[in-house]
Amino acid sequence: MSISEESRNRVNLNVDVRHLARVEGHGNIKVRVVDGQVVEARWDIVETPRFFEVMLKDKHYTAAGILTARICGICSIGHCLASVRATEDAFGVTIPEAAAKLRLLAKHGETLQSHVLHLFFLAAPDFLGLPSAIPLKDVNPEAFALAARLKGLANRVCDVVAGRTTHPVSIQVGGMAKMPDVQTLLELKAGLERGCRDLDAAIELFRTMEIPDFVRETEFVSLKGEREYAFIGGRLLSTDGVERPEASYRVMTNEYVTEENTSKWCKLSRESFAVGALARINNNYHRLHPKARAAAVPFDLAPINHNPFMNNVAQLVECVHVVYDSLRLVDELIGTGPAPIMAEVTPRAGQGVGAVEVPRGILYHDYEYDDQGRVVRANCVIPTTQNNANIHFDLKALAEQFATEGMTDEKLELLCSMLVRAYDPCISCSVH
Repeated sequence: MSISEESRNRVNLNVDVRHLARVEGHGNIKVRVVDGQVVEARWDIVETPRFFEVMLKDKHYTAAGILTARICGICSIGHCLASVRATEDAFGVTIPEAAAKLRLLAKHGETLQSHVLHLFFLAAPDFLGLPSAIPLKDVNPEAFALAARLKGLANRVCDVVAGRTTHPVSIQVGGMAKMPDVQTLLELKAGLERGCRDLDAAIELFRTMEIPDFVRETEFVSLKGEREYAFIGGRLLSTDGVERPEASYRVMTNEYVTEENTSKWCKLSRESFAVGALARINNNYHRLHPKARAAAVPFDLAPINHNPFMNNVAQLVECVHVVYDSLRLVDELIGTGPAPIMAEVTPRAGQGVGAVEVPRGILYHDYEYDDQGRVVRANCVIPTTQNNANIHFDLKALAEQFATEGMTDEKLELLCSMLVRAYDPCISCSVH
């Protein structure tokens, strides 16, 4: 036996986190290493189940989007978009072009909202050696002010386009309820231009943070960008070469139940797969705005990247993309002038699916309607549901790589916690 093998066999570690902080909802991490061998490595979801699909039963189609927006305070626009898209698919409705641009602009606002929240307030404390985001204001007031400005910009985009910062009211079946006036759009454009400068500063800040060197090869699933970076609808694509239409989401998710979790798990070509910002970039890197691709270069982020910690960087790159693409959309909306933003809607019996890339990955809503436009059956598949198995298997691989001499319980706990937080899980959405 070599000296390194002898030293490894002396490694005994125990990590027991109940519940993980700085994630949404309740999840536990359990890792045990005995004589250098990983005997247990678990990610368990213990959140109380929610039954929001049942709550939709018998509801009129006009209420579905409003109700499902309340599933999540972070991804409320995404849930509403997936809902109305499923309804429009069931009824055979095609929305006007101007409405599609407004919806994408609202989606960009939500993506920026969520990514800034995660990067600065949930993930950054780990990289800066802080116990939480609260000391950030005193330790690095410039970074705190930067985060506040970017979050404020994101909130403003959602306010202007969706009618509220969260829980949108303007997104409706058939299109949008309101077109912002030109002066409001011009003011929004000025804010976005200031946001571009703030993002340059954010990139420099995150370049100072050391990303753990960890790789576990996996499969990544996202929407497929045809002419632009995909956020709303389209075909489904995995890095292992699986491609399906939006309606075939069950083939891509394959949900199943485990005894230890109140959330389902998913798999496709392998034992697990990942969704989210890193998955989107791995599948659609060439569709990113040129400024976003330039932002990826200093971090060596290019497809296919298999380091889950790089999901943080992928979120930062997407922030750049959505701000610059929002500028494009605002310019086009200003140049459009008066344009229809609502299509005629006639309820009919049928089934429809809506897929939307929310910040944490691909979200599916699937509704069956009767001929009065009331929900007969509903199904939702949440991004964190799709990521949970991948997080679980990542933890085991992480423990096997880092369970070496010199590692302590505290250091391993931090690494495991950072790994889970890199996925930015929204646990309460996943338990249904």
